[in-house]
Amino acid sequence: MLRLALPALILLAGCSRAPEPAGDLDSLDRELAQATGPGNVRDPALTAALADQIMVDPALTQSSNEHAIRPAPRPDSAPIPPEVAPTDPVETASLRTPPAPSATCPDCKAKAGTLTPAALAQRQRNPATAGCAARVGYSAAWATRLPDALPLYPGARVTEAAGTDANGCALRIVSFTTGAPPAKAIGFYYTRATATGFSAEAQAQGAMRVLGGTRGEAAYVIYATPRAGGSEVDLVVNGG
Repeated sequence: MLRLALPALILLAGCSRAPEPAGDLDSLDRELAQATGPGNVRDPALTAALADQIMVDPALTQSSNEHAIRPAPRPDSAPIPPEVAPTDPVETASLRTPPAPSATCPDCKAKAGTLTPAALAQRQRNPATAGCAARVGYSAAWATRLPDALPLYPGARVTEAAGTDANGCALRIVSFTTGAPPAKAIGFYYTRATATGFSAEAQAQGAMRVLGGTRGEAAYVIYATPRAGGSEVDLVVNGG
């Protein structure tokens, strides 16, 4: 009986032992982290590595995780780059000065409120030009088919072009931007028009400058409006 009772007493003693306090376990972890080698002597290098502040390079903080797949902090923006004004290669000294614009501008009324080249052509005072407007088609190629007497301004940037050669028409309507101010753009076309036998009447309304004329059955009107870095120009010519 004595032999059987001894193991039971040992088991009961083991079950009655109190659990290790949590604080003792934390102390043990700290000691293990701060000690190495025989005798649990502190290692200065290990202590410095664990206790010192983390060094951060400010120059590299913005590149952290730059290749990580994560949602963007804000929607990506795609701003439209500013438009660079076209260059103006025309020498001012080569141009003739147009006459002073008249006090009234009947052609300005045709330009007001028009949204398309066809609408602008349809509202022209010249009956042949207005009659051809309904047949126009739109293509940048029409800007390369202007008459030699009234070509595209050198260095101009075409924004829209339309025209027709149907039923005896030779209509071209070209809108473009140029680095030349309105007065210089009008001076260029005045020089070209009068040198090739066209008449020329200068008009103005506010900042808009207008030049128009005829040569036989051919007719043209040019509108020049100031814009940042130059002018916006609409050229309407039929025949020539």
